[in-house]
Amino acid sequence: MKLKVYTADGSSSREKEFDGIPGFEGESGAQAVKDVITAYRANARQGNASTKTRAEVSGGGRKPWRQKGTGNARAGSRRSPIWVGGGIVFGPRPRDYSKKVNRKVKALALRRAFFDLASAGGLQVIEEFSFSPVKTKTFAEILGKIVPKGRLLLVDESFTDETIMGGRNISRVAFQEADTINTYDLALHQNILISEKALARLLERLNGGKQS
Repeated sequence: MKLKVYTADGSSSREKEFDGIPGFEGESGAQAVKDVITAYRANARQGNASTKTRAEVSGGGRKPWRQKGTGNARAGSRRSPIWVGGGIVFGPRPRDYSKKVNRKVKALALRRAFFDLASAGGLQVIEEFSFSPVKTKTFAEILGKIVPKGRLLLVDESFTDETIMGGRNISRVAFQEADTINTYDLALHQNILISEKALARLLERLNGGKQS
């Protein structure tokens, strides 16, 4: 597959053929992407929401009033769910929302998500993230030449502190390294700007390396 490769300052580009980009037909692998994203979001849930049942709330040691003669409805305990401050019926309890996804399914999902992104034109390649001076304004101008608008994920083999400092105040920009990028990252961003070194490392992962 041919991709545009931009110079470090974003001023010009050239087309380059990249081997190893996965290919899919029809909906092959789409279910794996859905399963992995669902599992990722489920695993991020804390599951610590909790309410007290009538057995756990305080009070209610004696009958609020006598059974007959008061004109009030019968009541046996202040812990009753119909009382303010009483127990909660069928409320949330601590639980584990985590889902397990097999390694092969994760690998398939990552390849499919990468293929969808590249096919949709959302994958842009830059020679390297190296520019001077290292200022937010300079960084924003370079990114504006390549991807003028929209959320943007920058991917490199390893970011320098200067690069992160230059782009961390740009609200639409996020950073991720090639060894840790996952299916959810690819699905969350419509545009990804990746360095040539990072792309080589990611393609290595897609074709049999470490998956996540």
